[in-house]
Amino acid sequence: MNTLYVLVNARRIQNHSDIRMQSETTIDRAVGSTIGVSTSLRWLAAWLLGCCLALGSMPATAFPVSPSAAEIAQFGPLHAAAHRGDVAALERAIAAKANLNARDGYGRTPLHVAACARRHDAIRALAKGGAELGAFENDRYDAVTIVGILGDDDTLRVLLAAGASAKLITSIHDGTALIASAHHGHPGVVRQLIAAGAPLDHINILHWNALIEGVVLGDGGARHQVVLRALLEAGADTRLADRAGNTPLMLANGRGFREMVQMLEAAGARQR
Repeated sequence: MNTLYVLVNARRIQNHSDIRMQSETTIDRAVGSTIGVSTSLRWLAAWLLGCCLALGSMPATAFPVSPSAAEIAQFGPLHAAAHRGDVAALERAIAAKANLNARDGYGRTPLHVAACARRHDAIRALAKGGAELGAFENDRYDAVTIVGILGDDDTLRVLLAAGASAKLITSIHDGTALIASAHHGHPGVVRQLIAAGAPLDHINILHWNALIEGVVLGDGGARHQVVLRALLEAGADTRLADRAGNTPLMLANGRGFREMVQMLEAAGARQR
């Protein structure tokens, strides 16, 4: 793990001094840190990271956006009620004009906490009470992006029905919930976000869109193939390239993802 730390700068120290792993942010840094150096070095970083994921040294589904047990123990009454799904307590707080956008130690609002805990009735109560649905925590994640990373179709449906937006620019990499969910290979979430108007071709500061991120950071397996198909069917632009000029088709070829290559070619993608 020390070698991996040096290679990808995959850890950060939070205010409570615990060391936690990044999810989308970590892997974006891991591969993105080599952009502008050379394509071969970038692929070496991606390959090494993939080995670590496969061996289990870095969980592919690490969720630093969710509060830790230590953080939960420090919650104030409003955040604790959101985490428990205690709608009665939330309604009392709303009636008392409590600040529904109060922050915990990592900048999470009660809505963030309810989304992480899959407390649907709490989400509805907070939304009805006027909570800010697009609030960002310290990593610039809103609730929609959080459940996109988690692959939580049901909670996303509740958030969107409550009025949350799929169109926000989120994360420290100026990405979107769609890019994050494509990265993690969550087809149901991707379809919902597309239907809700998420920007298909938004490019983050790594110069990746959802198509590229699903190829570069995906595993080429069934879930990422379904994600790719959903993006293509929605009209995602296959001509957009990364900083090195690599199109999604070139990247899929480079990773040996035959099924993805076939889908991209069928959609009219070109190498350049």
